[in-house]
Amino acid sequence: MARKRVVIVGGVAGGASCAARLRRLDEDAGIVILERGYYVSFANCGLPYFVGNVIQEESKLLLASPDLFRERFNIEVRLRNEVISIDRQSREVVVREVDSEREYREPYDALVLSPGAAPIRPALPGVDLPGIFTLRSLPDSEDIRDWIDAKKPRRAVVVGGGFIGLEMAENLVHRGMEVTIIDVADQLMPPLDPEMAEYVRRRVAKHAVHVQLSDGVAEFKSSADGGLVVATQSGAAFDAGLVVLSIGVRPESRLARAAGLEIGDRGGIRVDSRMLTSDPYIWAVGDAVEVKNRITGKWEWIPLAGPANRQGRVAADVVCGRNSRFSSVQGTAICGFFGLTAALTGVTEKALRQAGIEDFQAVYLHPAHHAGYYPGAKPIHLKILFRGSDGLLLGAQAVGEEGVERRIDVIAMAIQMGGTVFDLEEAELCYAPQYGSAKDPVNLAGMAAANVMRGDVDLASWRELDATDAFLLDVREVEEFRDGSIDGAVNIPLSKLRARYKELPRGREIWVYCRAGHRSYYACRFLAQNGFQVRNLSGGYRTYRAWQPEERRQLCTR
Repeated sequence: MARKRVVIVGGVAGGASCAARLRRLDEDAGIVILERGYYVSFANCGLPYFVGNVIQEESKLLLASPDLFRERFNIEVRLRNEVISIDRQSREVVVREVDSEREYREPYDALVLSPGAAPIRPALPGVDLPGIFTLRSLPDSEDIRDWIDAKKPRRAVVVGGGFIGLEMAENLVHRGMEVTIIDVADQLMPPLDPEMAEYVRRRVAKHAVHVQLSDGVAEFKSSADGGLVVATQSGAAFDAGLVVLSIGVRPESRLARAAGLEIGDRGGIRVDSRMLTSDPYIWAVGDAVEVKNRITGKWEWIPLAGPANRQGRVAADVVCGRNSRFSSVQGTAICGFFGLTAALTGVTEKALRQAGIEDFQAVYLHPAHHAGYYPGAKPIHLKILFRGSDGLLLGAQAVGEEGVERRIDVIAMAIQMGGTVFDLEEAELCYAPQYGSAKDPVNLAGMAAANVMRGDVDLASWRELDATDAFLLDVREVEEFRDGSIDGAVNIPLSKLRARYKELPRGREIWVYCRAGHRSYYACRFLAQNGFQVRNLSGGYRTYRAWQPEERRQLCTR
């Protein structure tokens, strides 16, 4: 047999993992990686922490070198070699050596595209002024570090309040700067639902980061002192010695588009479950591709390292004749900043509504991350979404200081396996007081949702609170009620409810709440068994404060 020639365009997560997997499956294949940058494999998720000096040595971010690929895997890596076009008919790529500008043609039997995604740099006045950076590559982080070391800026503006924006804000604060986050959205961490993102806003504000939301950047200008001025669409202006654009990335699909490969509505390369493009000799993996969402079945573009690595392995398998499949994505992601962790998996309520899916319910709870009697217990704000017809798990979001990643990982696997809220209810998880509780937060979430599925309690939606004429019953203790309550609510503590329930109206629906949802559930069970029409406001007063209009308005004005 002729020796198979596999050309991989781009390294990092998808391309590098594909190359290594190919060699493990086929010792005889000729494998070459063409990478236009200076590095074939580096940890780009660690870049904000390199800027912040949390990671001090650049070498820690370099995962594999061309020498390692050659010596360990017999894989040829050509750095600073950019593929500029694909000749599908002759099965060749046209390559330009970046430094010499020499062009040559490289033949392939199988071509794997892993070009990644490029940071968005909006066409705004002044966007190319010195001191305005994006962060996507190791050279980007080096440039920002050099600028900070040379200019020693006192103020920084981060444009974008998503994952990278929040991580950059934390690391710039760590470098001693006053930081402002500007975002056109009305919340930080846009992947979360708004009420879950409120916990993020509170933590960021607690660390003296100014947040300017519902306001986009209009232009960048030079200031008289040699710095920058960031002017927004609302007329606000912020001085800065450094600006980091963290407004997202777009798939690098130029090569594929020019070659006539199918491109999706989100701009990514369309692939099937084998990671095969519309050309039978070309595969694509990583941040440049669109794949199906596990929950909605719709095409998604989700640039995450985990799926990219798995896609690289699948592509390698299929190139070598194996019947591997990449099933789908569910968007499991996590972010840490200022001692807080926010994570999600599956779909959000926003995504369900955008997809036209209405058969779902949501439960909120705020359990401690380990047994309350053991020192150091921290609350986890948790939201579970499930299908109302059968309890199928659809998504979860969690925010807290400790234990968030463990719970979302468990739920992510349950979703991947087609699990239901009843599976969460029955999940057998580790328990010792310093790690969890006998009823783990995952179990509690399953129990709360299973109670709804079994008809033990009906939920009231926080979205409908302003429009309802239901009787609002607060079953917290009097002291708690005095510290803050929902307008119009009547306070009858759960401890007094059996003696006073006859004070409640029988011809009117009653919505019940407490601090976190436990006591209100007990109240609902008691009242329902005494003939009242009753619903529980899931998550209690804690969730209300995240939904509260006054609190939400602060998102736009703080």
